Amino acid sequence: MNLHLETDDDPRTRQFIDEHNGLSDKALRTPEFARDRDAIKALIERQDRLIVPMRRGGWLFDFRQSKDNPLGVWLRLPADQQPLPDAGWEPVFDLDAFCVREGKRWNWRGAVTCPWEPTRVLLTLSDGGSDLLRLLEFDAGRKQVVEGGFDTPAARSHATWLSRDEICYFGSIDRFSATRSGWPRVGRRLKRGQRPEEAAVMFEAADEDVYGFNLIIDPALSGASADHGLIDIFVAAHEIGVASAFLIANDGTQGRIDLPKEADFQFNHDHCLWRAKTDERVATGSLVLQRFDPRSETALLGPERILFQPGEGQSVSQMMLMREWCVFLISDRLRPRLVVLDLTRPDAEQREIVLPADMQTAHFRPLHADLHLGDDTLYIVGQGFLQPPACYRLELSDRGKQAEPIFVATAPSYFDATDMSSELLEAVSEDGTKVAYRLVLPKQWTKGALPVLLYGYGGFDVSLSPNYSGVTGRWLEQGGAYVQAYIRGGGEFGPDWYRSAKRQGRDRAFADFVAIARDLVARGYTVASRIACQGGSNGGLLTGVMLTRYPNDFGAVWCQVPVLDMTRFHLFSAGQAWMDEYGDPETPVDRDFMLGYSPLHNVRPATEVTYPPIYVESSANDDRVHPSHARRFAARLEEEGHRPLFHEFGSGGHGGDGNSEERAARAAMGYSFLRQTIMR
Repeated sequence: MNLHLETDDDPRTRQFIDEHNGLSDKALRTPEFARDRDAIKALIERQDRLIVPMRRGGWLFDFRQSKDNPLGVWLRLPADQQPLPDAGWEPVFDLDAFCVREGKRWNWRGAVTCPWEPTRVLLTLSDGGSDLLRLLEFDAGRKQVVEGGFDTPAARSHATWLSRDEICYFGSIDRFSATRSGWPRVGRRLKRGQRPEEAAVMFEAADEDVYGFNLIIDPALSGASADHGLIDIFVAAHEIGVASAFLIANDGTQGRIDLPKEADFQFNHDHCLWRAKTDERVATGSLVLQRFDPRSETALLGPERILFQPGEGQSVSQMMLMREWCVFLISDRLRPRLVVLDLTRPDAEQREIVLPADMQTAHFRPLHADLHLGDDTLYIVGQGFLQPPACYRLELSDRGKQAEPIFVATAPSYFDATDMSSELLEAVSEDGTKVAYRLVLPKQWTKGALPVLLYGYGGFDVSLSPNYSGVTGRWLEQGGAYVQAYIRGGGEFGPDWYRSAKRQGRDRAFADFVAIARDLVARGYTVASRIACQGGSNGGLLTGVMLTRYPNDFGAVWCQVPVLDMTRFHLFSAGQAWMDEYGDPETPVDRDFMLGYSPLHNVRPATEVTYPPIYVESSANDDRVHPSHARRFAARLEEEGHRPLFHEFGSGGHGGDGNSEERAARAAMGYSFLRQTIMR
C-alpha cells in the first residue's frame, strides 16, 4: 500500500507532500489561523513567566525563547539573587546566533554538568528537532565554547562525565555502536580531540537490547572518604521499562546488582531506591529502599524496606534519591502527596509534606544540576488546568527546622479562567472498568452542544496529568472544552493499569477512550459530532483507531506523528523497541491481533462508511515514528474515497520542536481544523 511513500527522496513522495501541504495550507491557514498563531507565539515568547532555575557553581541558569531569540538563549544570574523575570539575567549561549554562524538549525536539549567543575557542561543540541544529538563542550563561566573540547557528531547519543577530561560517550555513530532499535549500545571512554570511533569501549549492551547507559557517582563529593573511588554502574535496557544494572569493578569486570529487571531504580553513594513493576519480590507498584555498599564482596544491597505499597487508585508518580534524602510523590486518586525520608538516620520515619490543596498535579526537581552538588534543596511546582504553576522551595538539609514548602513565585495567568471549571469524572469501559478523565469547561456553553477536544495517549507506561497551558487556554476562551483521558496503557494508576493494555490487551485502551466520549454524551454535555479526539505518536495510533473503529462517536480526528501500520512499524529501526509493547509482526499470532486494529488496514470505502473529518500531521525529520505512517494512511483514505487533510512539516522531529513561530503555527493549524469541524 503506497510503499514508495516510505522513501523520503522518491520524487513521488515529494510530490505527495507538496500537493497535500498545499491543500491543507489552503484549507487551514485562514485569518483566524493567523490570529491564533500570533497569539500563541506571543505566549511562548512572554518574559514574565515562572522561572525554576538550575544552579551550577555560583550561578542560576535558565533557558527561554523570546521575540529576539525565537530558538532560545541560555541565561545566568548570580546565585544570591532572586530568579525573577526582571532580574539581571545575562546571556550565556545565544542559540539563534550560534545557528547563524554554523549555517545549520539546532534545537536546545539541555546541558550535561561536570560534577567536578559545575560550570563546565556538554550542551545537548538536536539536529532540527530530531533525535540526533550533538554534544558540545561549553564553559558557562567564561560563556564560550571550549576550544578543542568535546564536539560529537549528530547521532542518537548521551554521555556522562568520567572526570574533568573524559566522558563516557554512548552514540549510535555506526551499526556496531547501535542496537537493532538504533539507540546507543556501546559506551566509550572519550578524551578531548579523540574521534568517537577511536575511543576505547567500556560497556556493551546486547544488539537486541534497546539501549545502554552508565552512572558515575563520586562518594567524595557527597562527603565520604576520597579513597573510596568512583562508583561506576552500567545499565542495559532490554525493553522499554525492563533493565539490568551492573556494578563495574576497578578491573572492568561487571557484577549484576540483584534487582528485578522489571523495576525503575536509582542509586546514590549508599542507597538504592526502586519501584516494582511486578509482584516478583514485593507487591506490584511498591517502592523499596535498600542500603547500597559498592565495596562489599558479599552483599551489594542490604535488607529491603518497603516505603510505600499502593492501595486502590494509588501509584508512585515520581521518586528521587538525593545526597541525604529520599523523596517521592504519590498519586492518590490523581491527587499529589509528597513524602520525604532522612537517609542519614537508620531509624528515621518517612514524613508527608503537606502540599497546597489546589494542586491538581505536582513535580519536583533539585536546585542543583547534579546529584553530587550543593545541598538537598528541592523546587516543587504545582499546577492545574486552570491554576498557573506555583513554585515552592523545600530545604531539606537544614535539620534544625521542620521542612515545609516555602512559596517562591507563581506564573502569570495566560488566560482569564473566571467562571471556568474543572472536574474529575469517571466513565465505564465495556468490560466494566471505571476510567477516570478530567473535564475542563469554558465560561459559557450550551448543554448538549459543547465542543470538546478529547486528548489521550494510553501506552508505554506514560502518565498524563493536568498542565496549565496558554495554548489550551486559548481553546477554552473560544468556547471549547478540554478533556484529558486516563485510559489503560498509561501509568496513572500503576504498573498493572499499564500492563493490562499491552500487546493483546491493546483493545482495552481503545475501549476506555471511546467510553469517555460516550460518557460525555450520556451526561448531556455534548453530542458525538461535537467531539474531536487528539493524540500524537502512540496517541496517533489511538486516534487512528477511533476513526476506523468508532467513526460515529467523533466529529473530528486530529492525528499527530502517528503509528498507523502495525505490520511494518518494526522495519524502521526505532520501531524494533516497540515490539514488547505492541507485538512482533513477524509472529503470526501477534500479527493477527494487530491487524484487527491497525488503522491502515481497517480503512473502509466511503461507499460503506462516512468518517469524520481527519487532519493528519507529521514531521519530515521524525526519526522516531517515520512520517510514512502518516503519508500512507492519508493516501489509503483517499484511495477509498475519503478526503483527509494532511500536512508534513519540514522540521521539528517527533516532538514538533522549533522556534516560537513554528511551534505556534503547528498548534494554530490544529485549532483551525477544529474550528471548521466541531465548532462549525
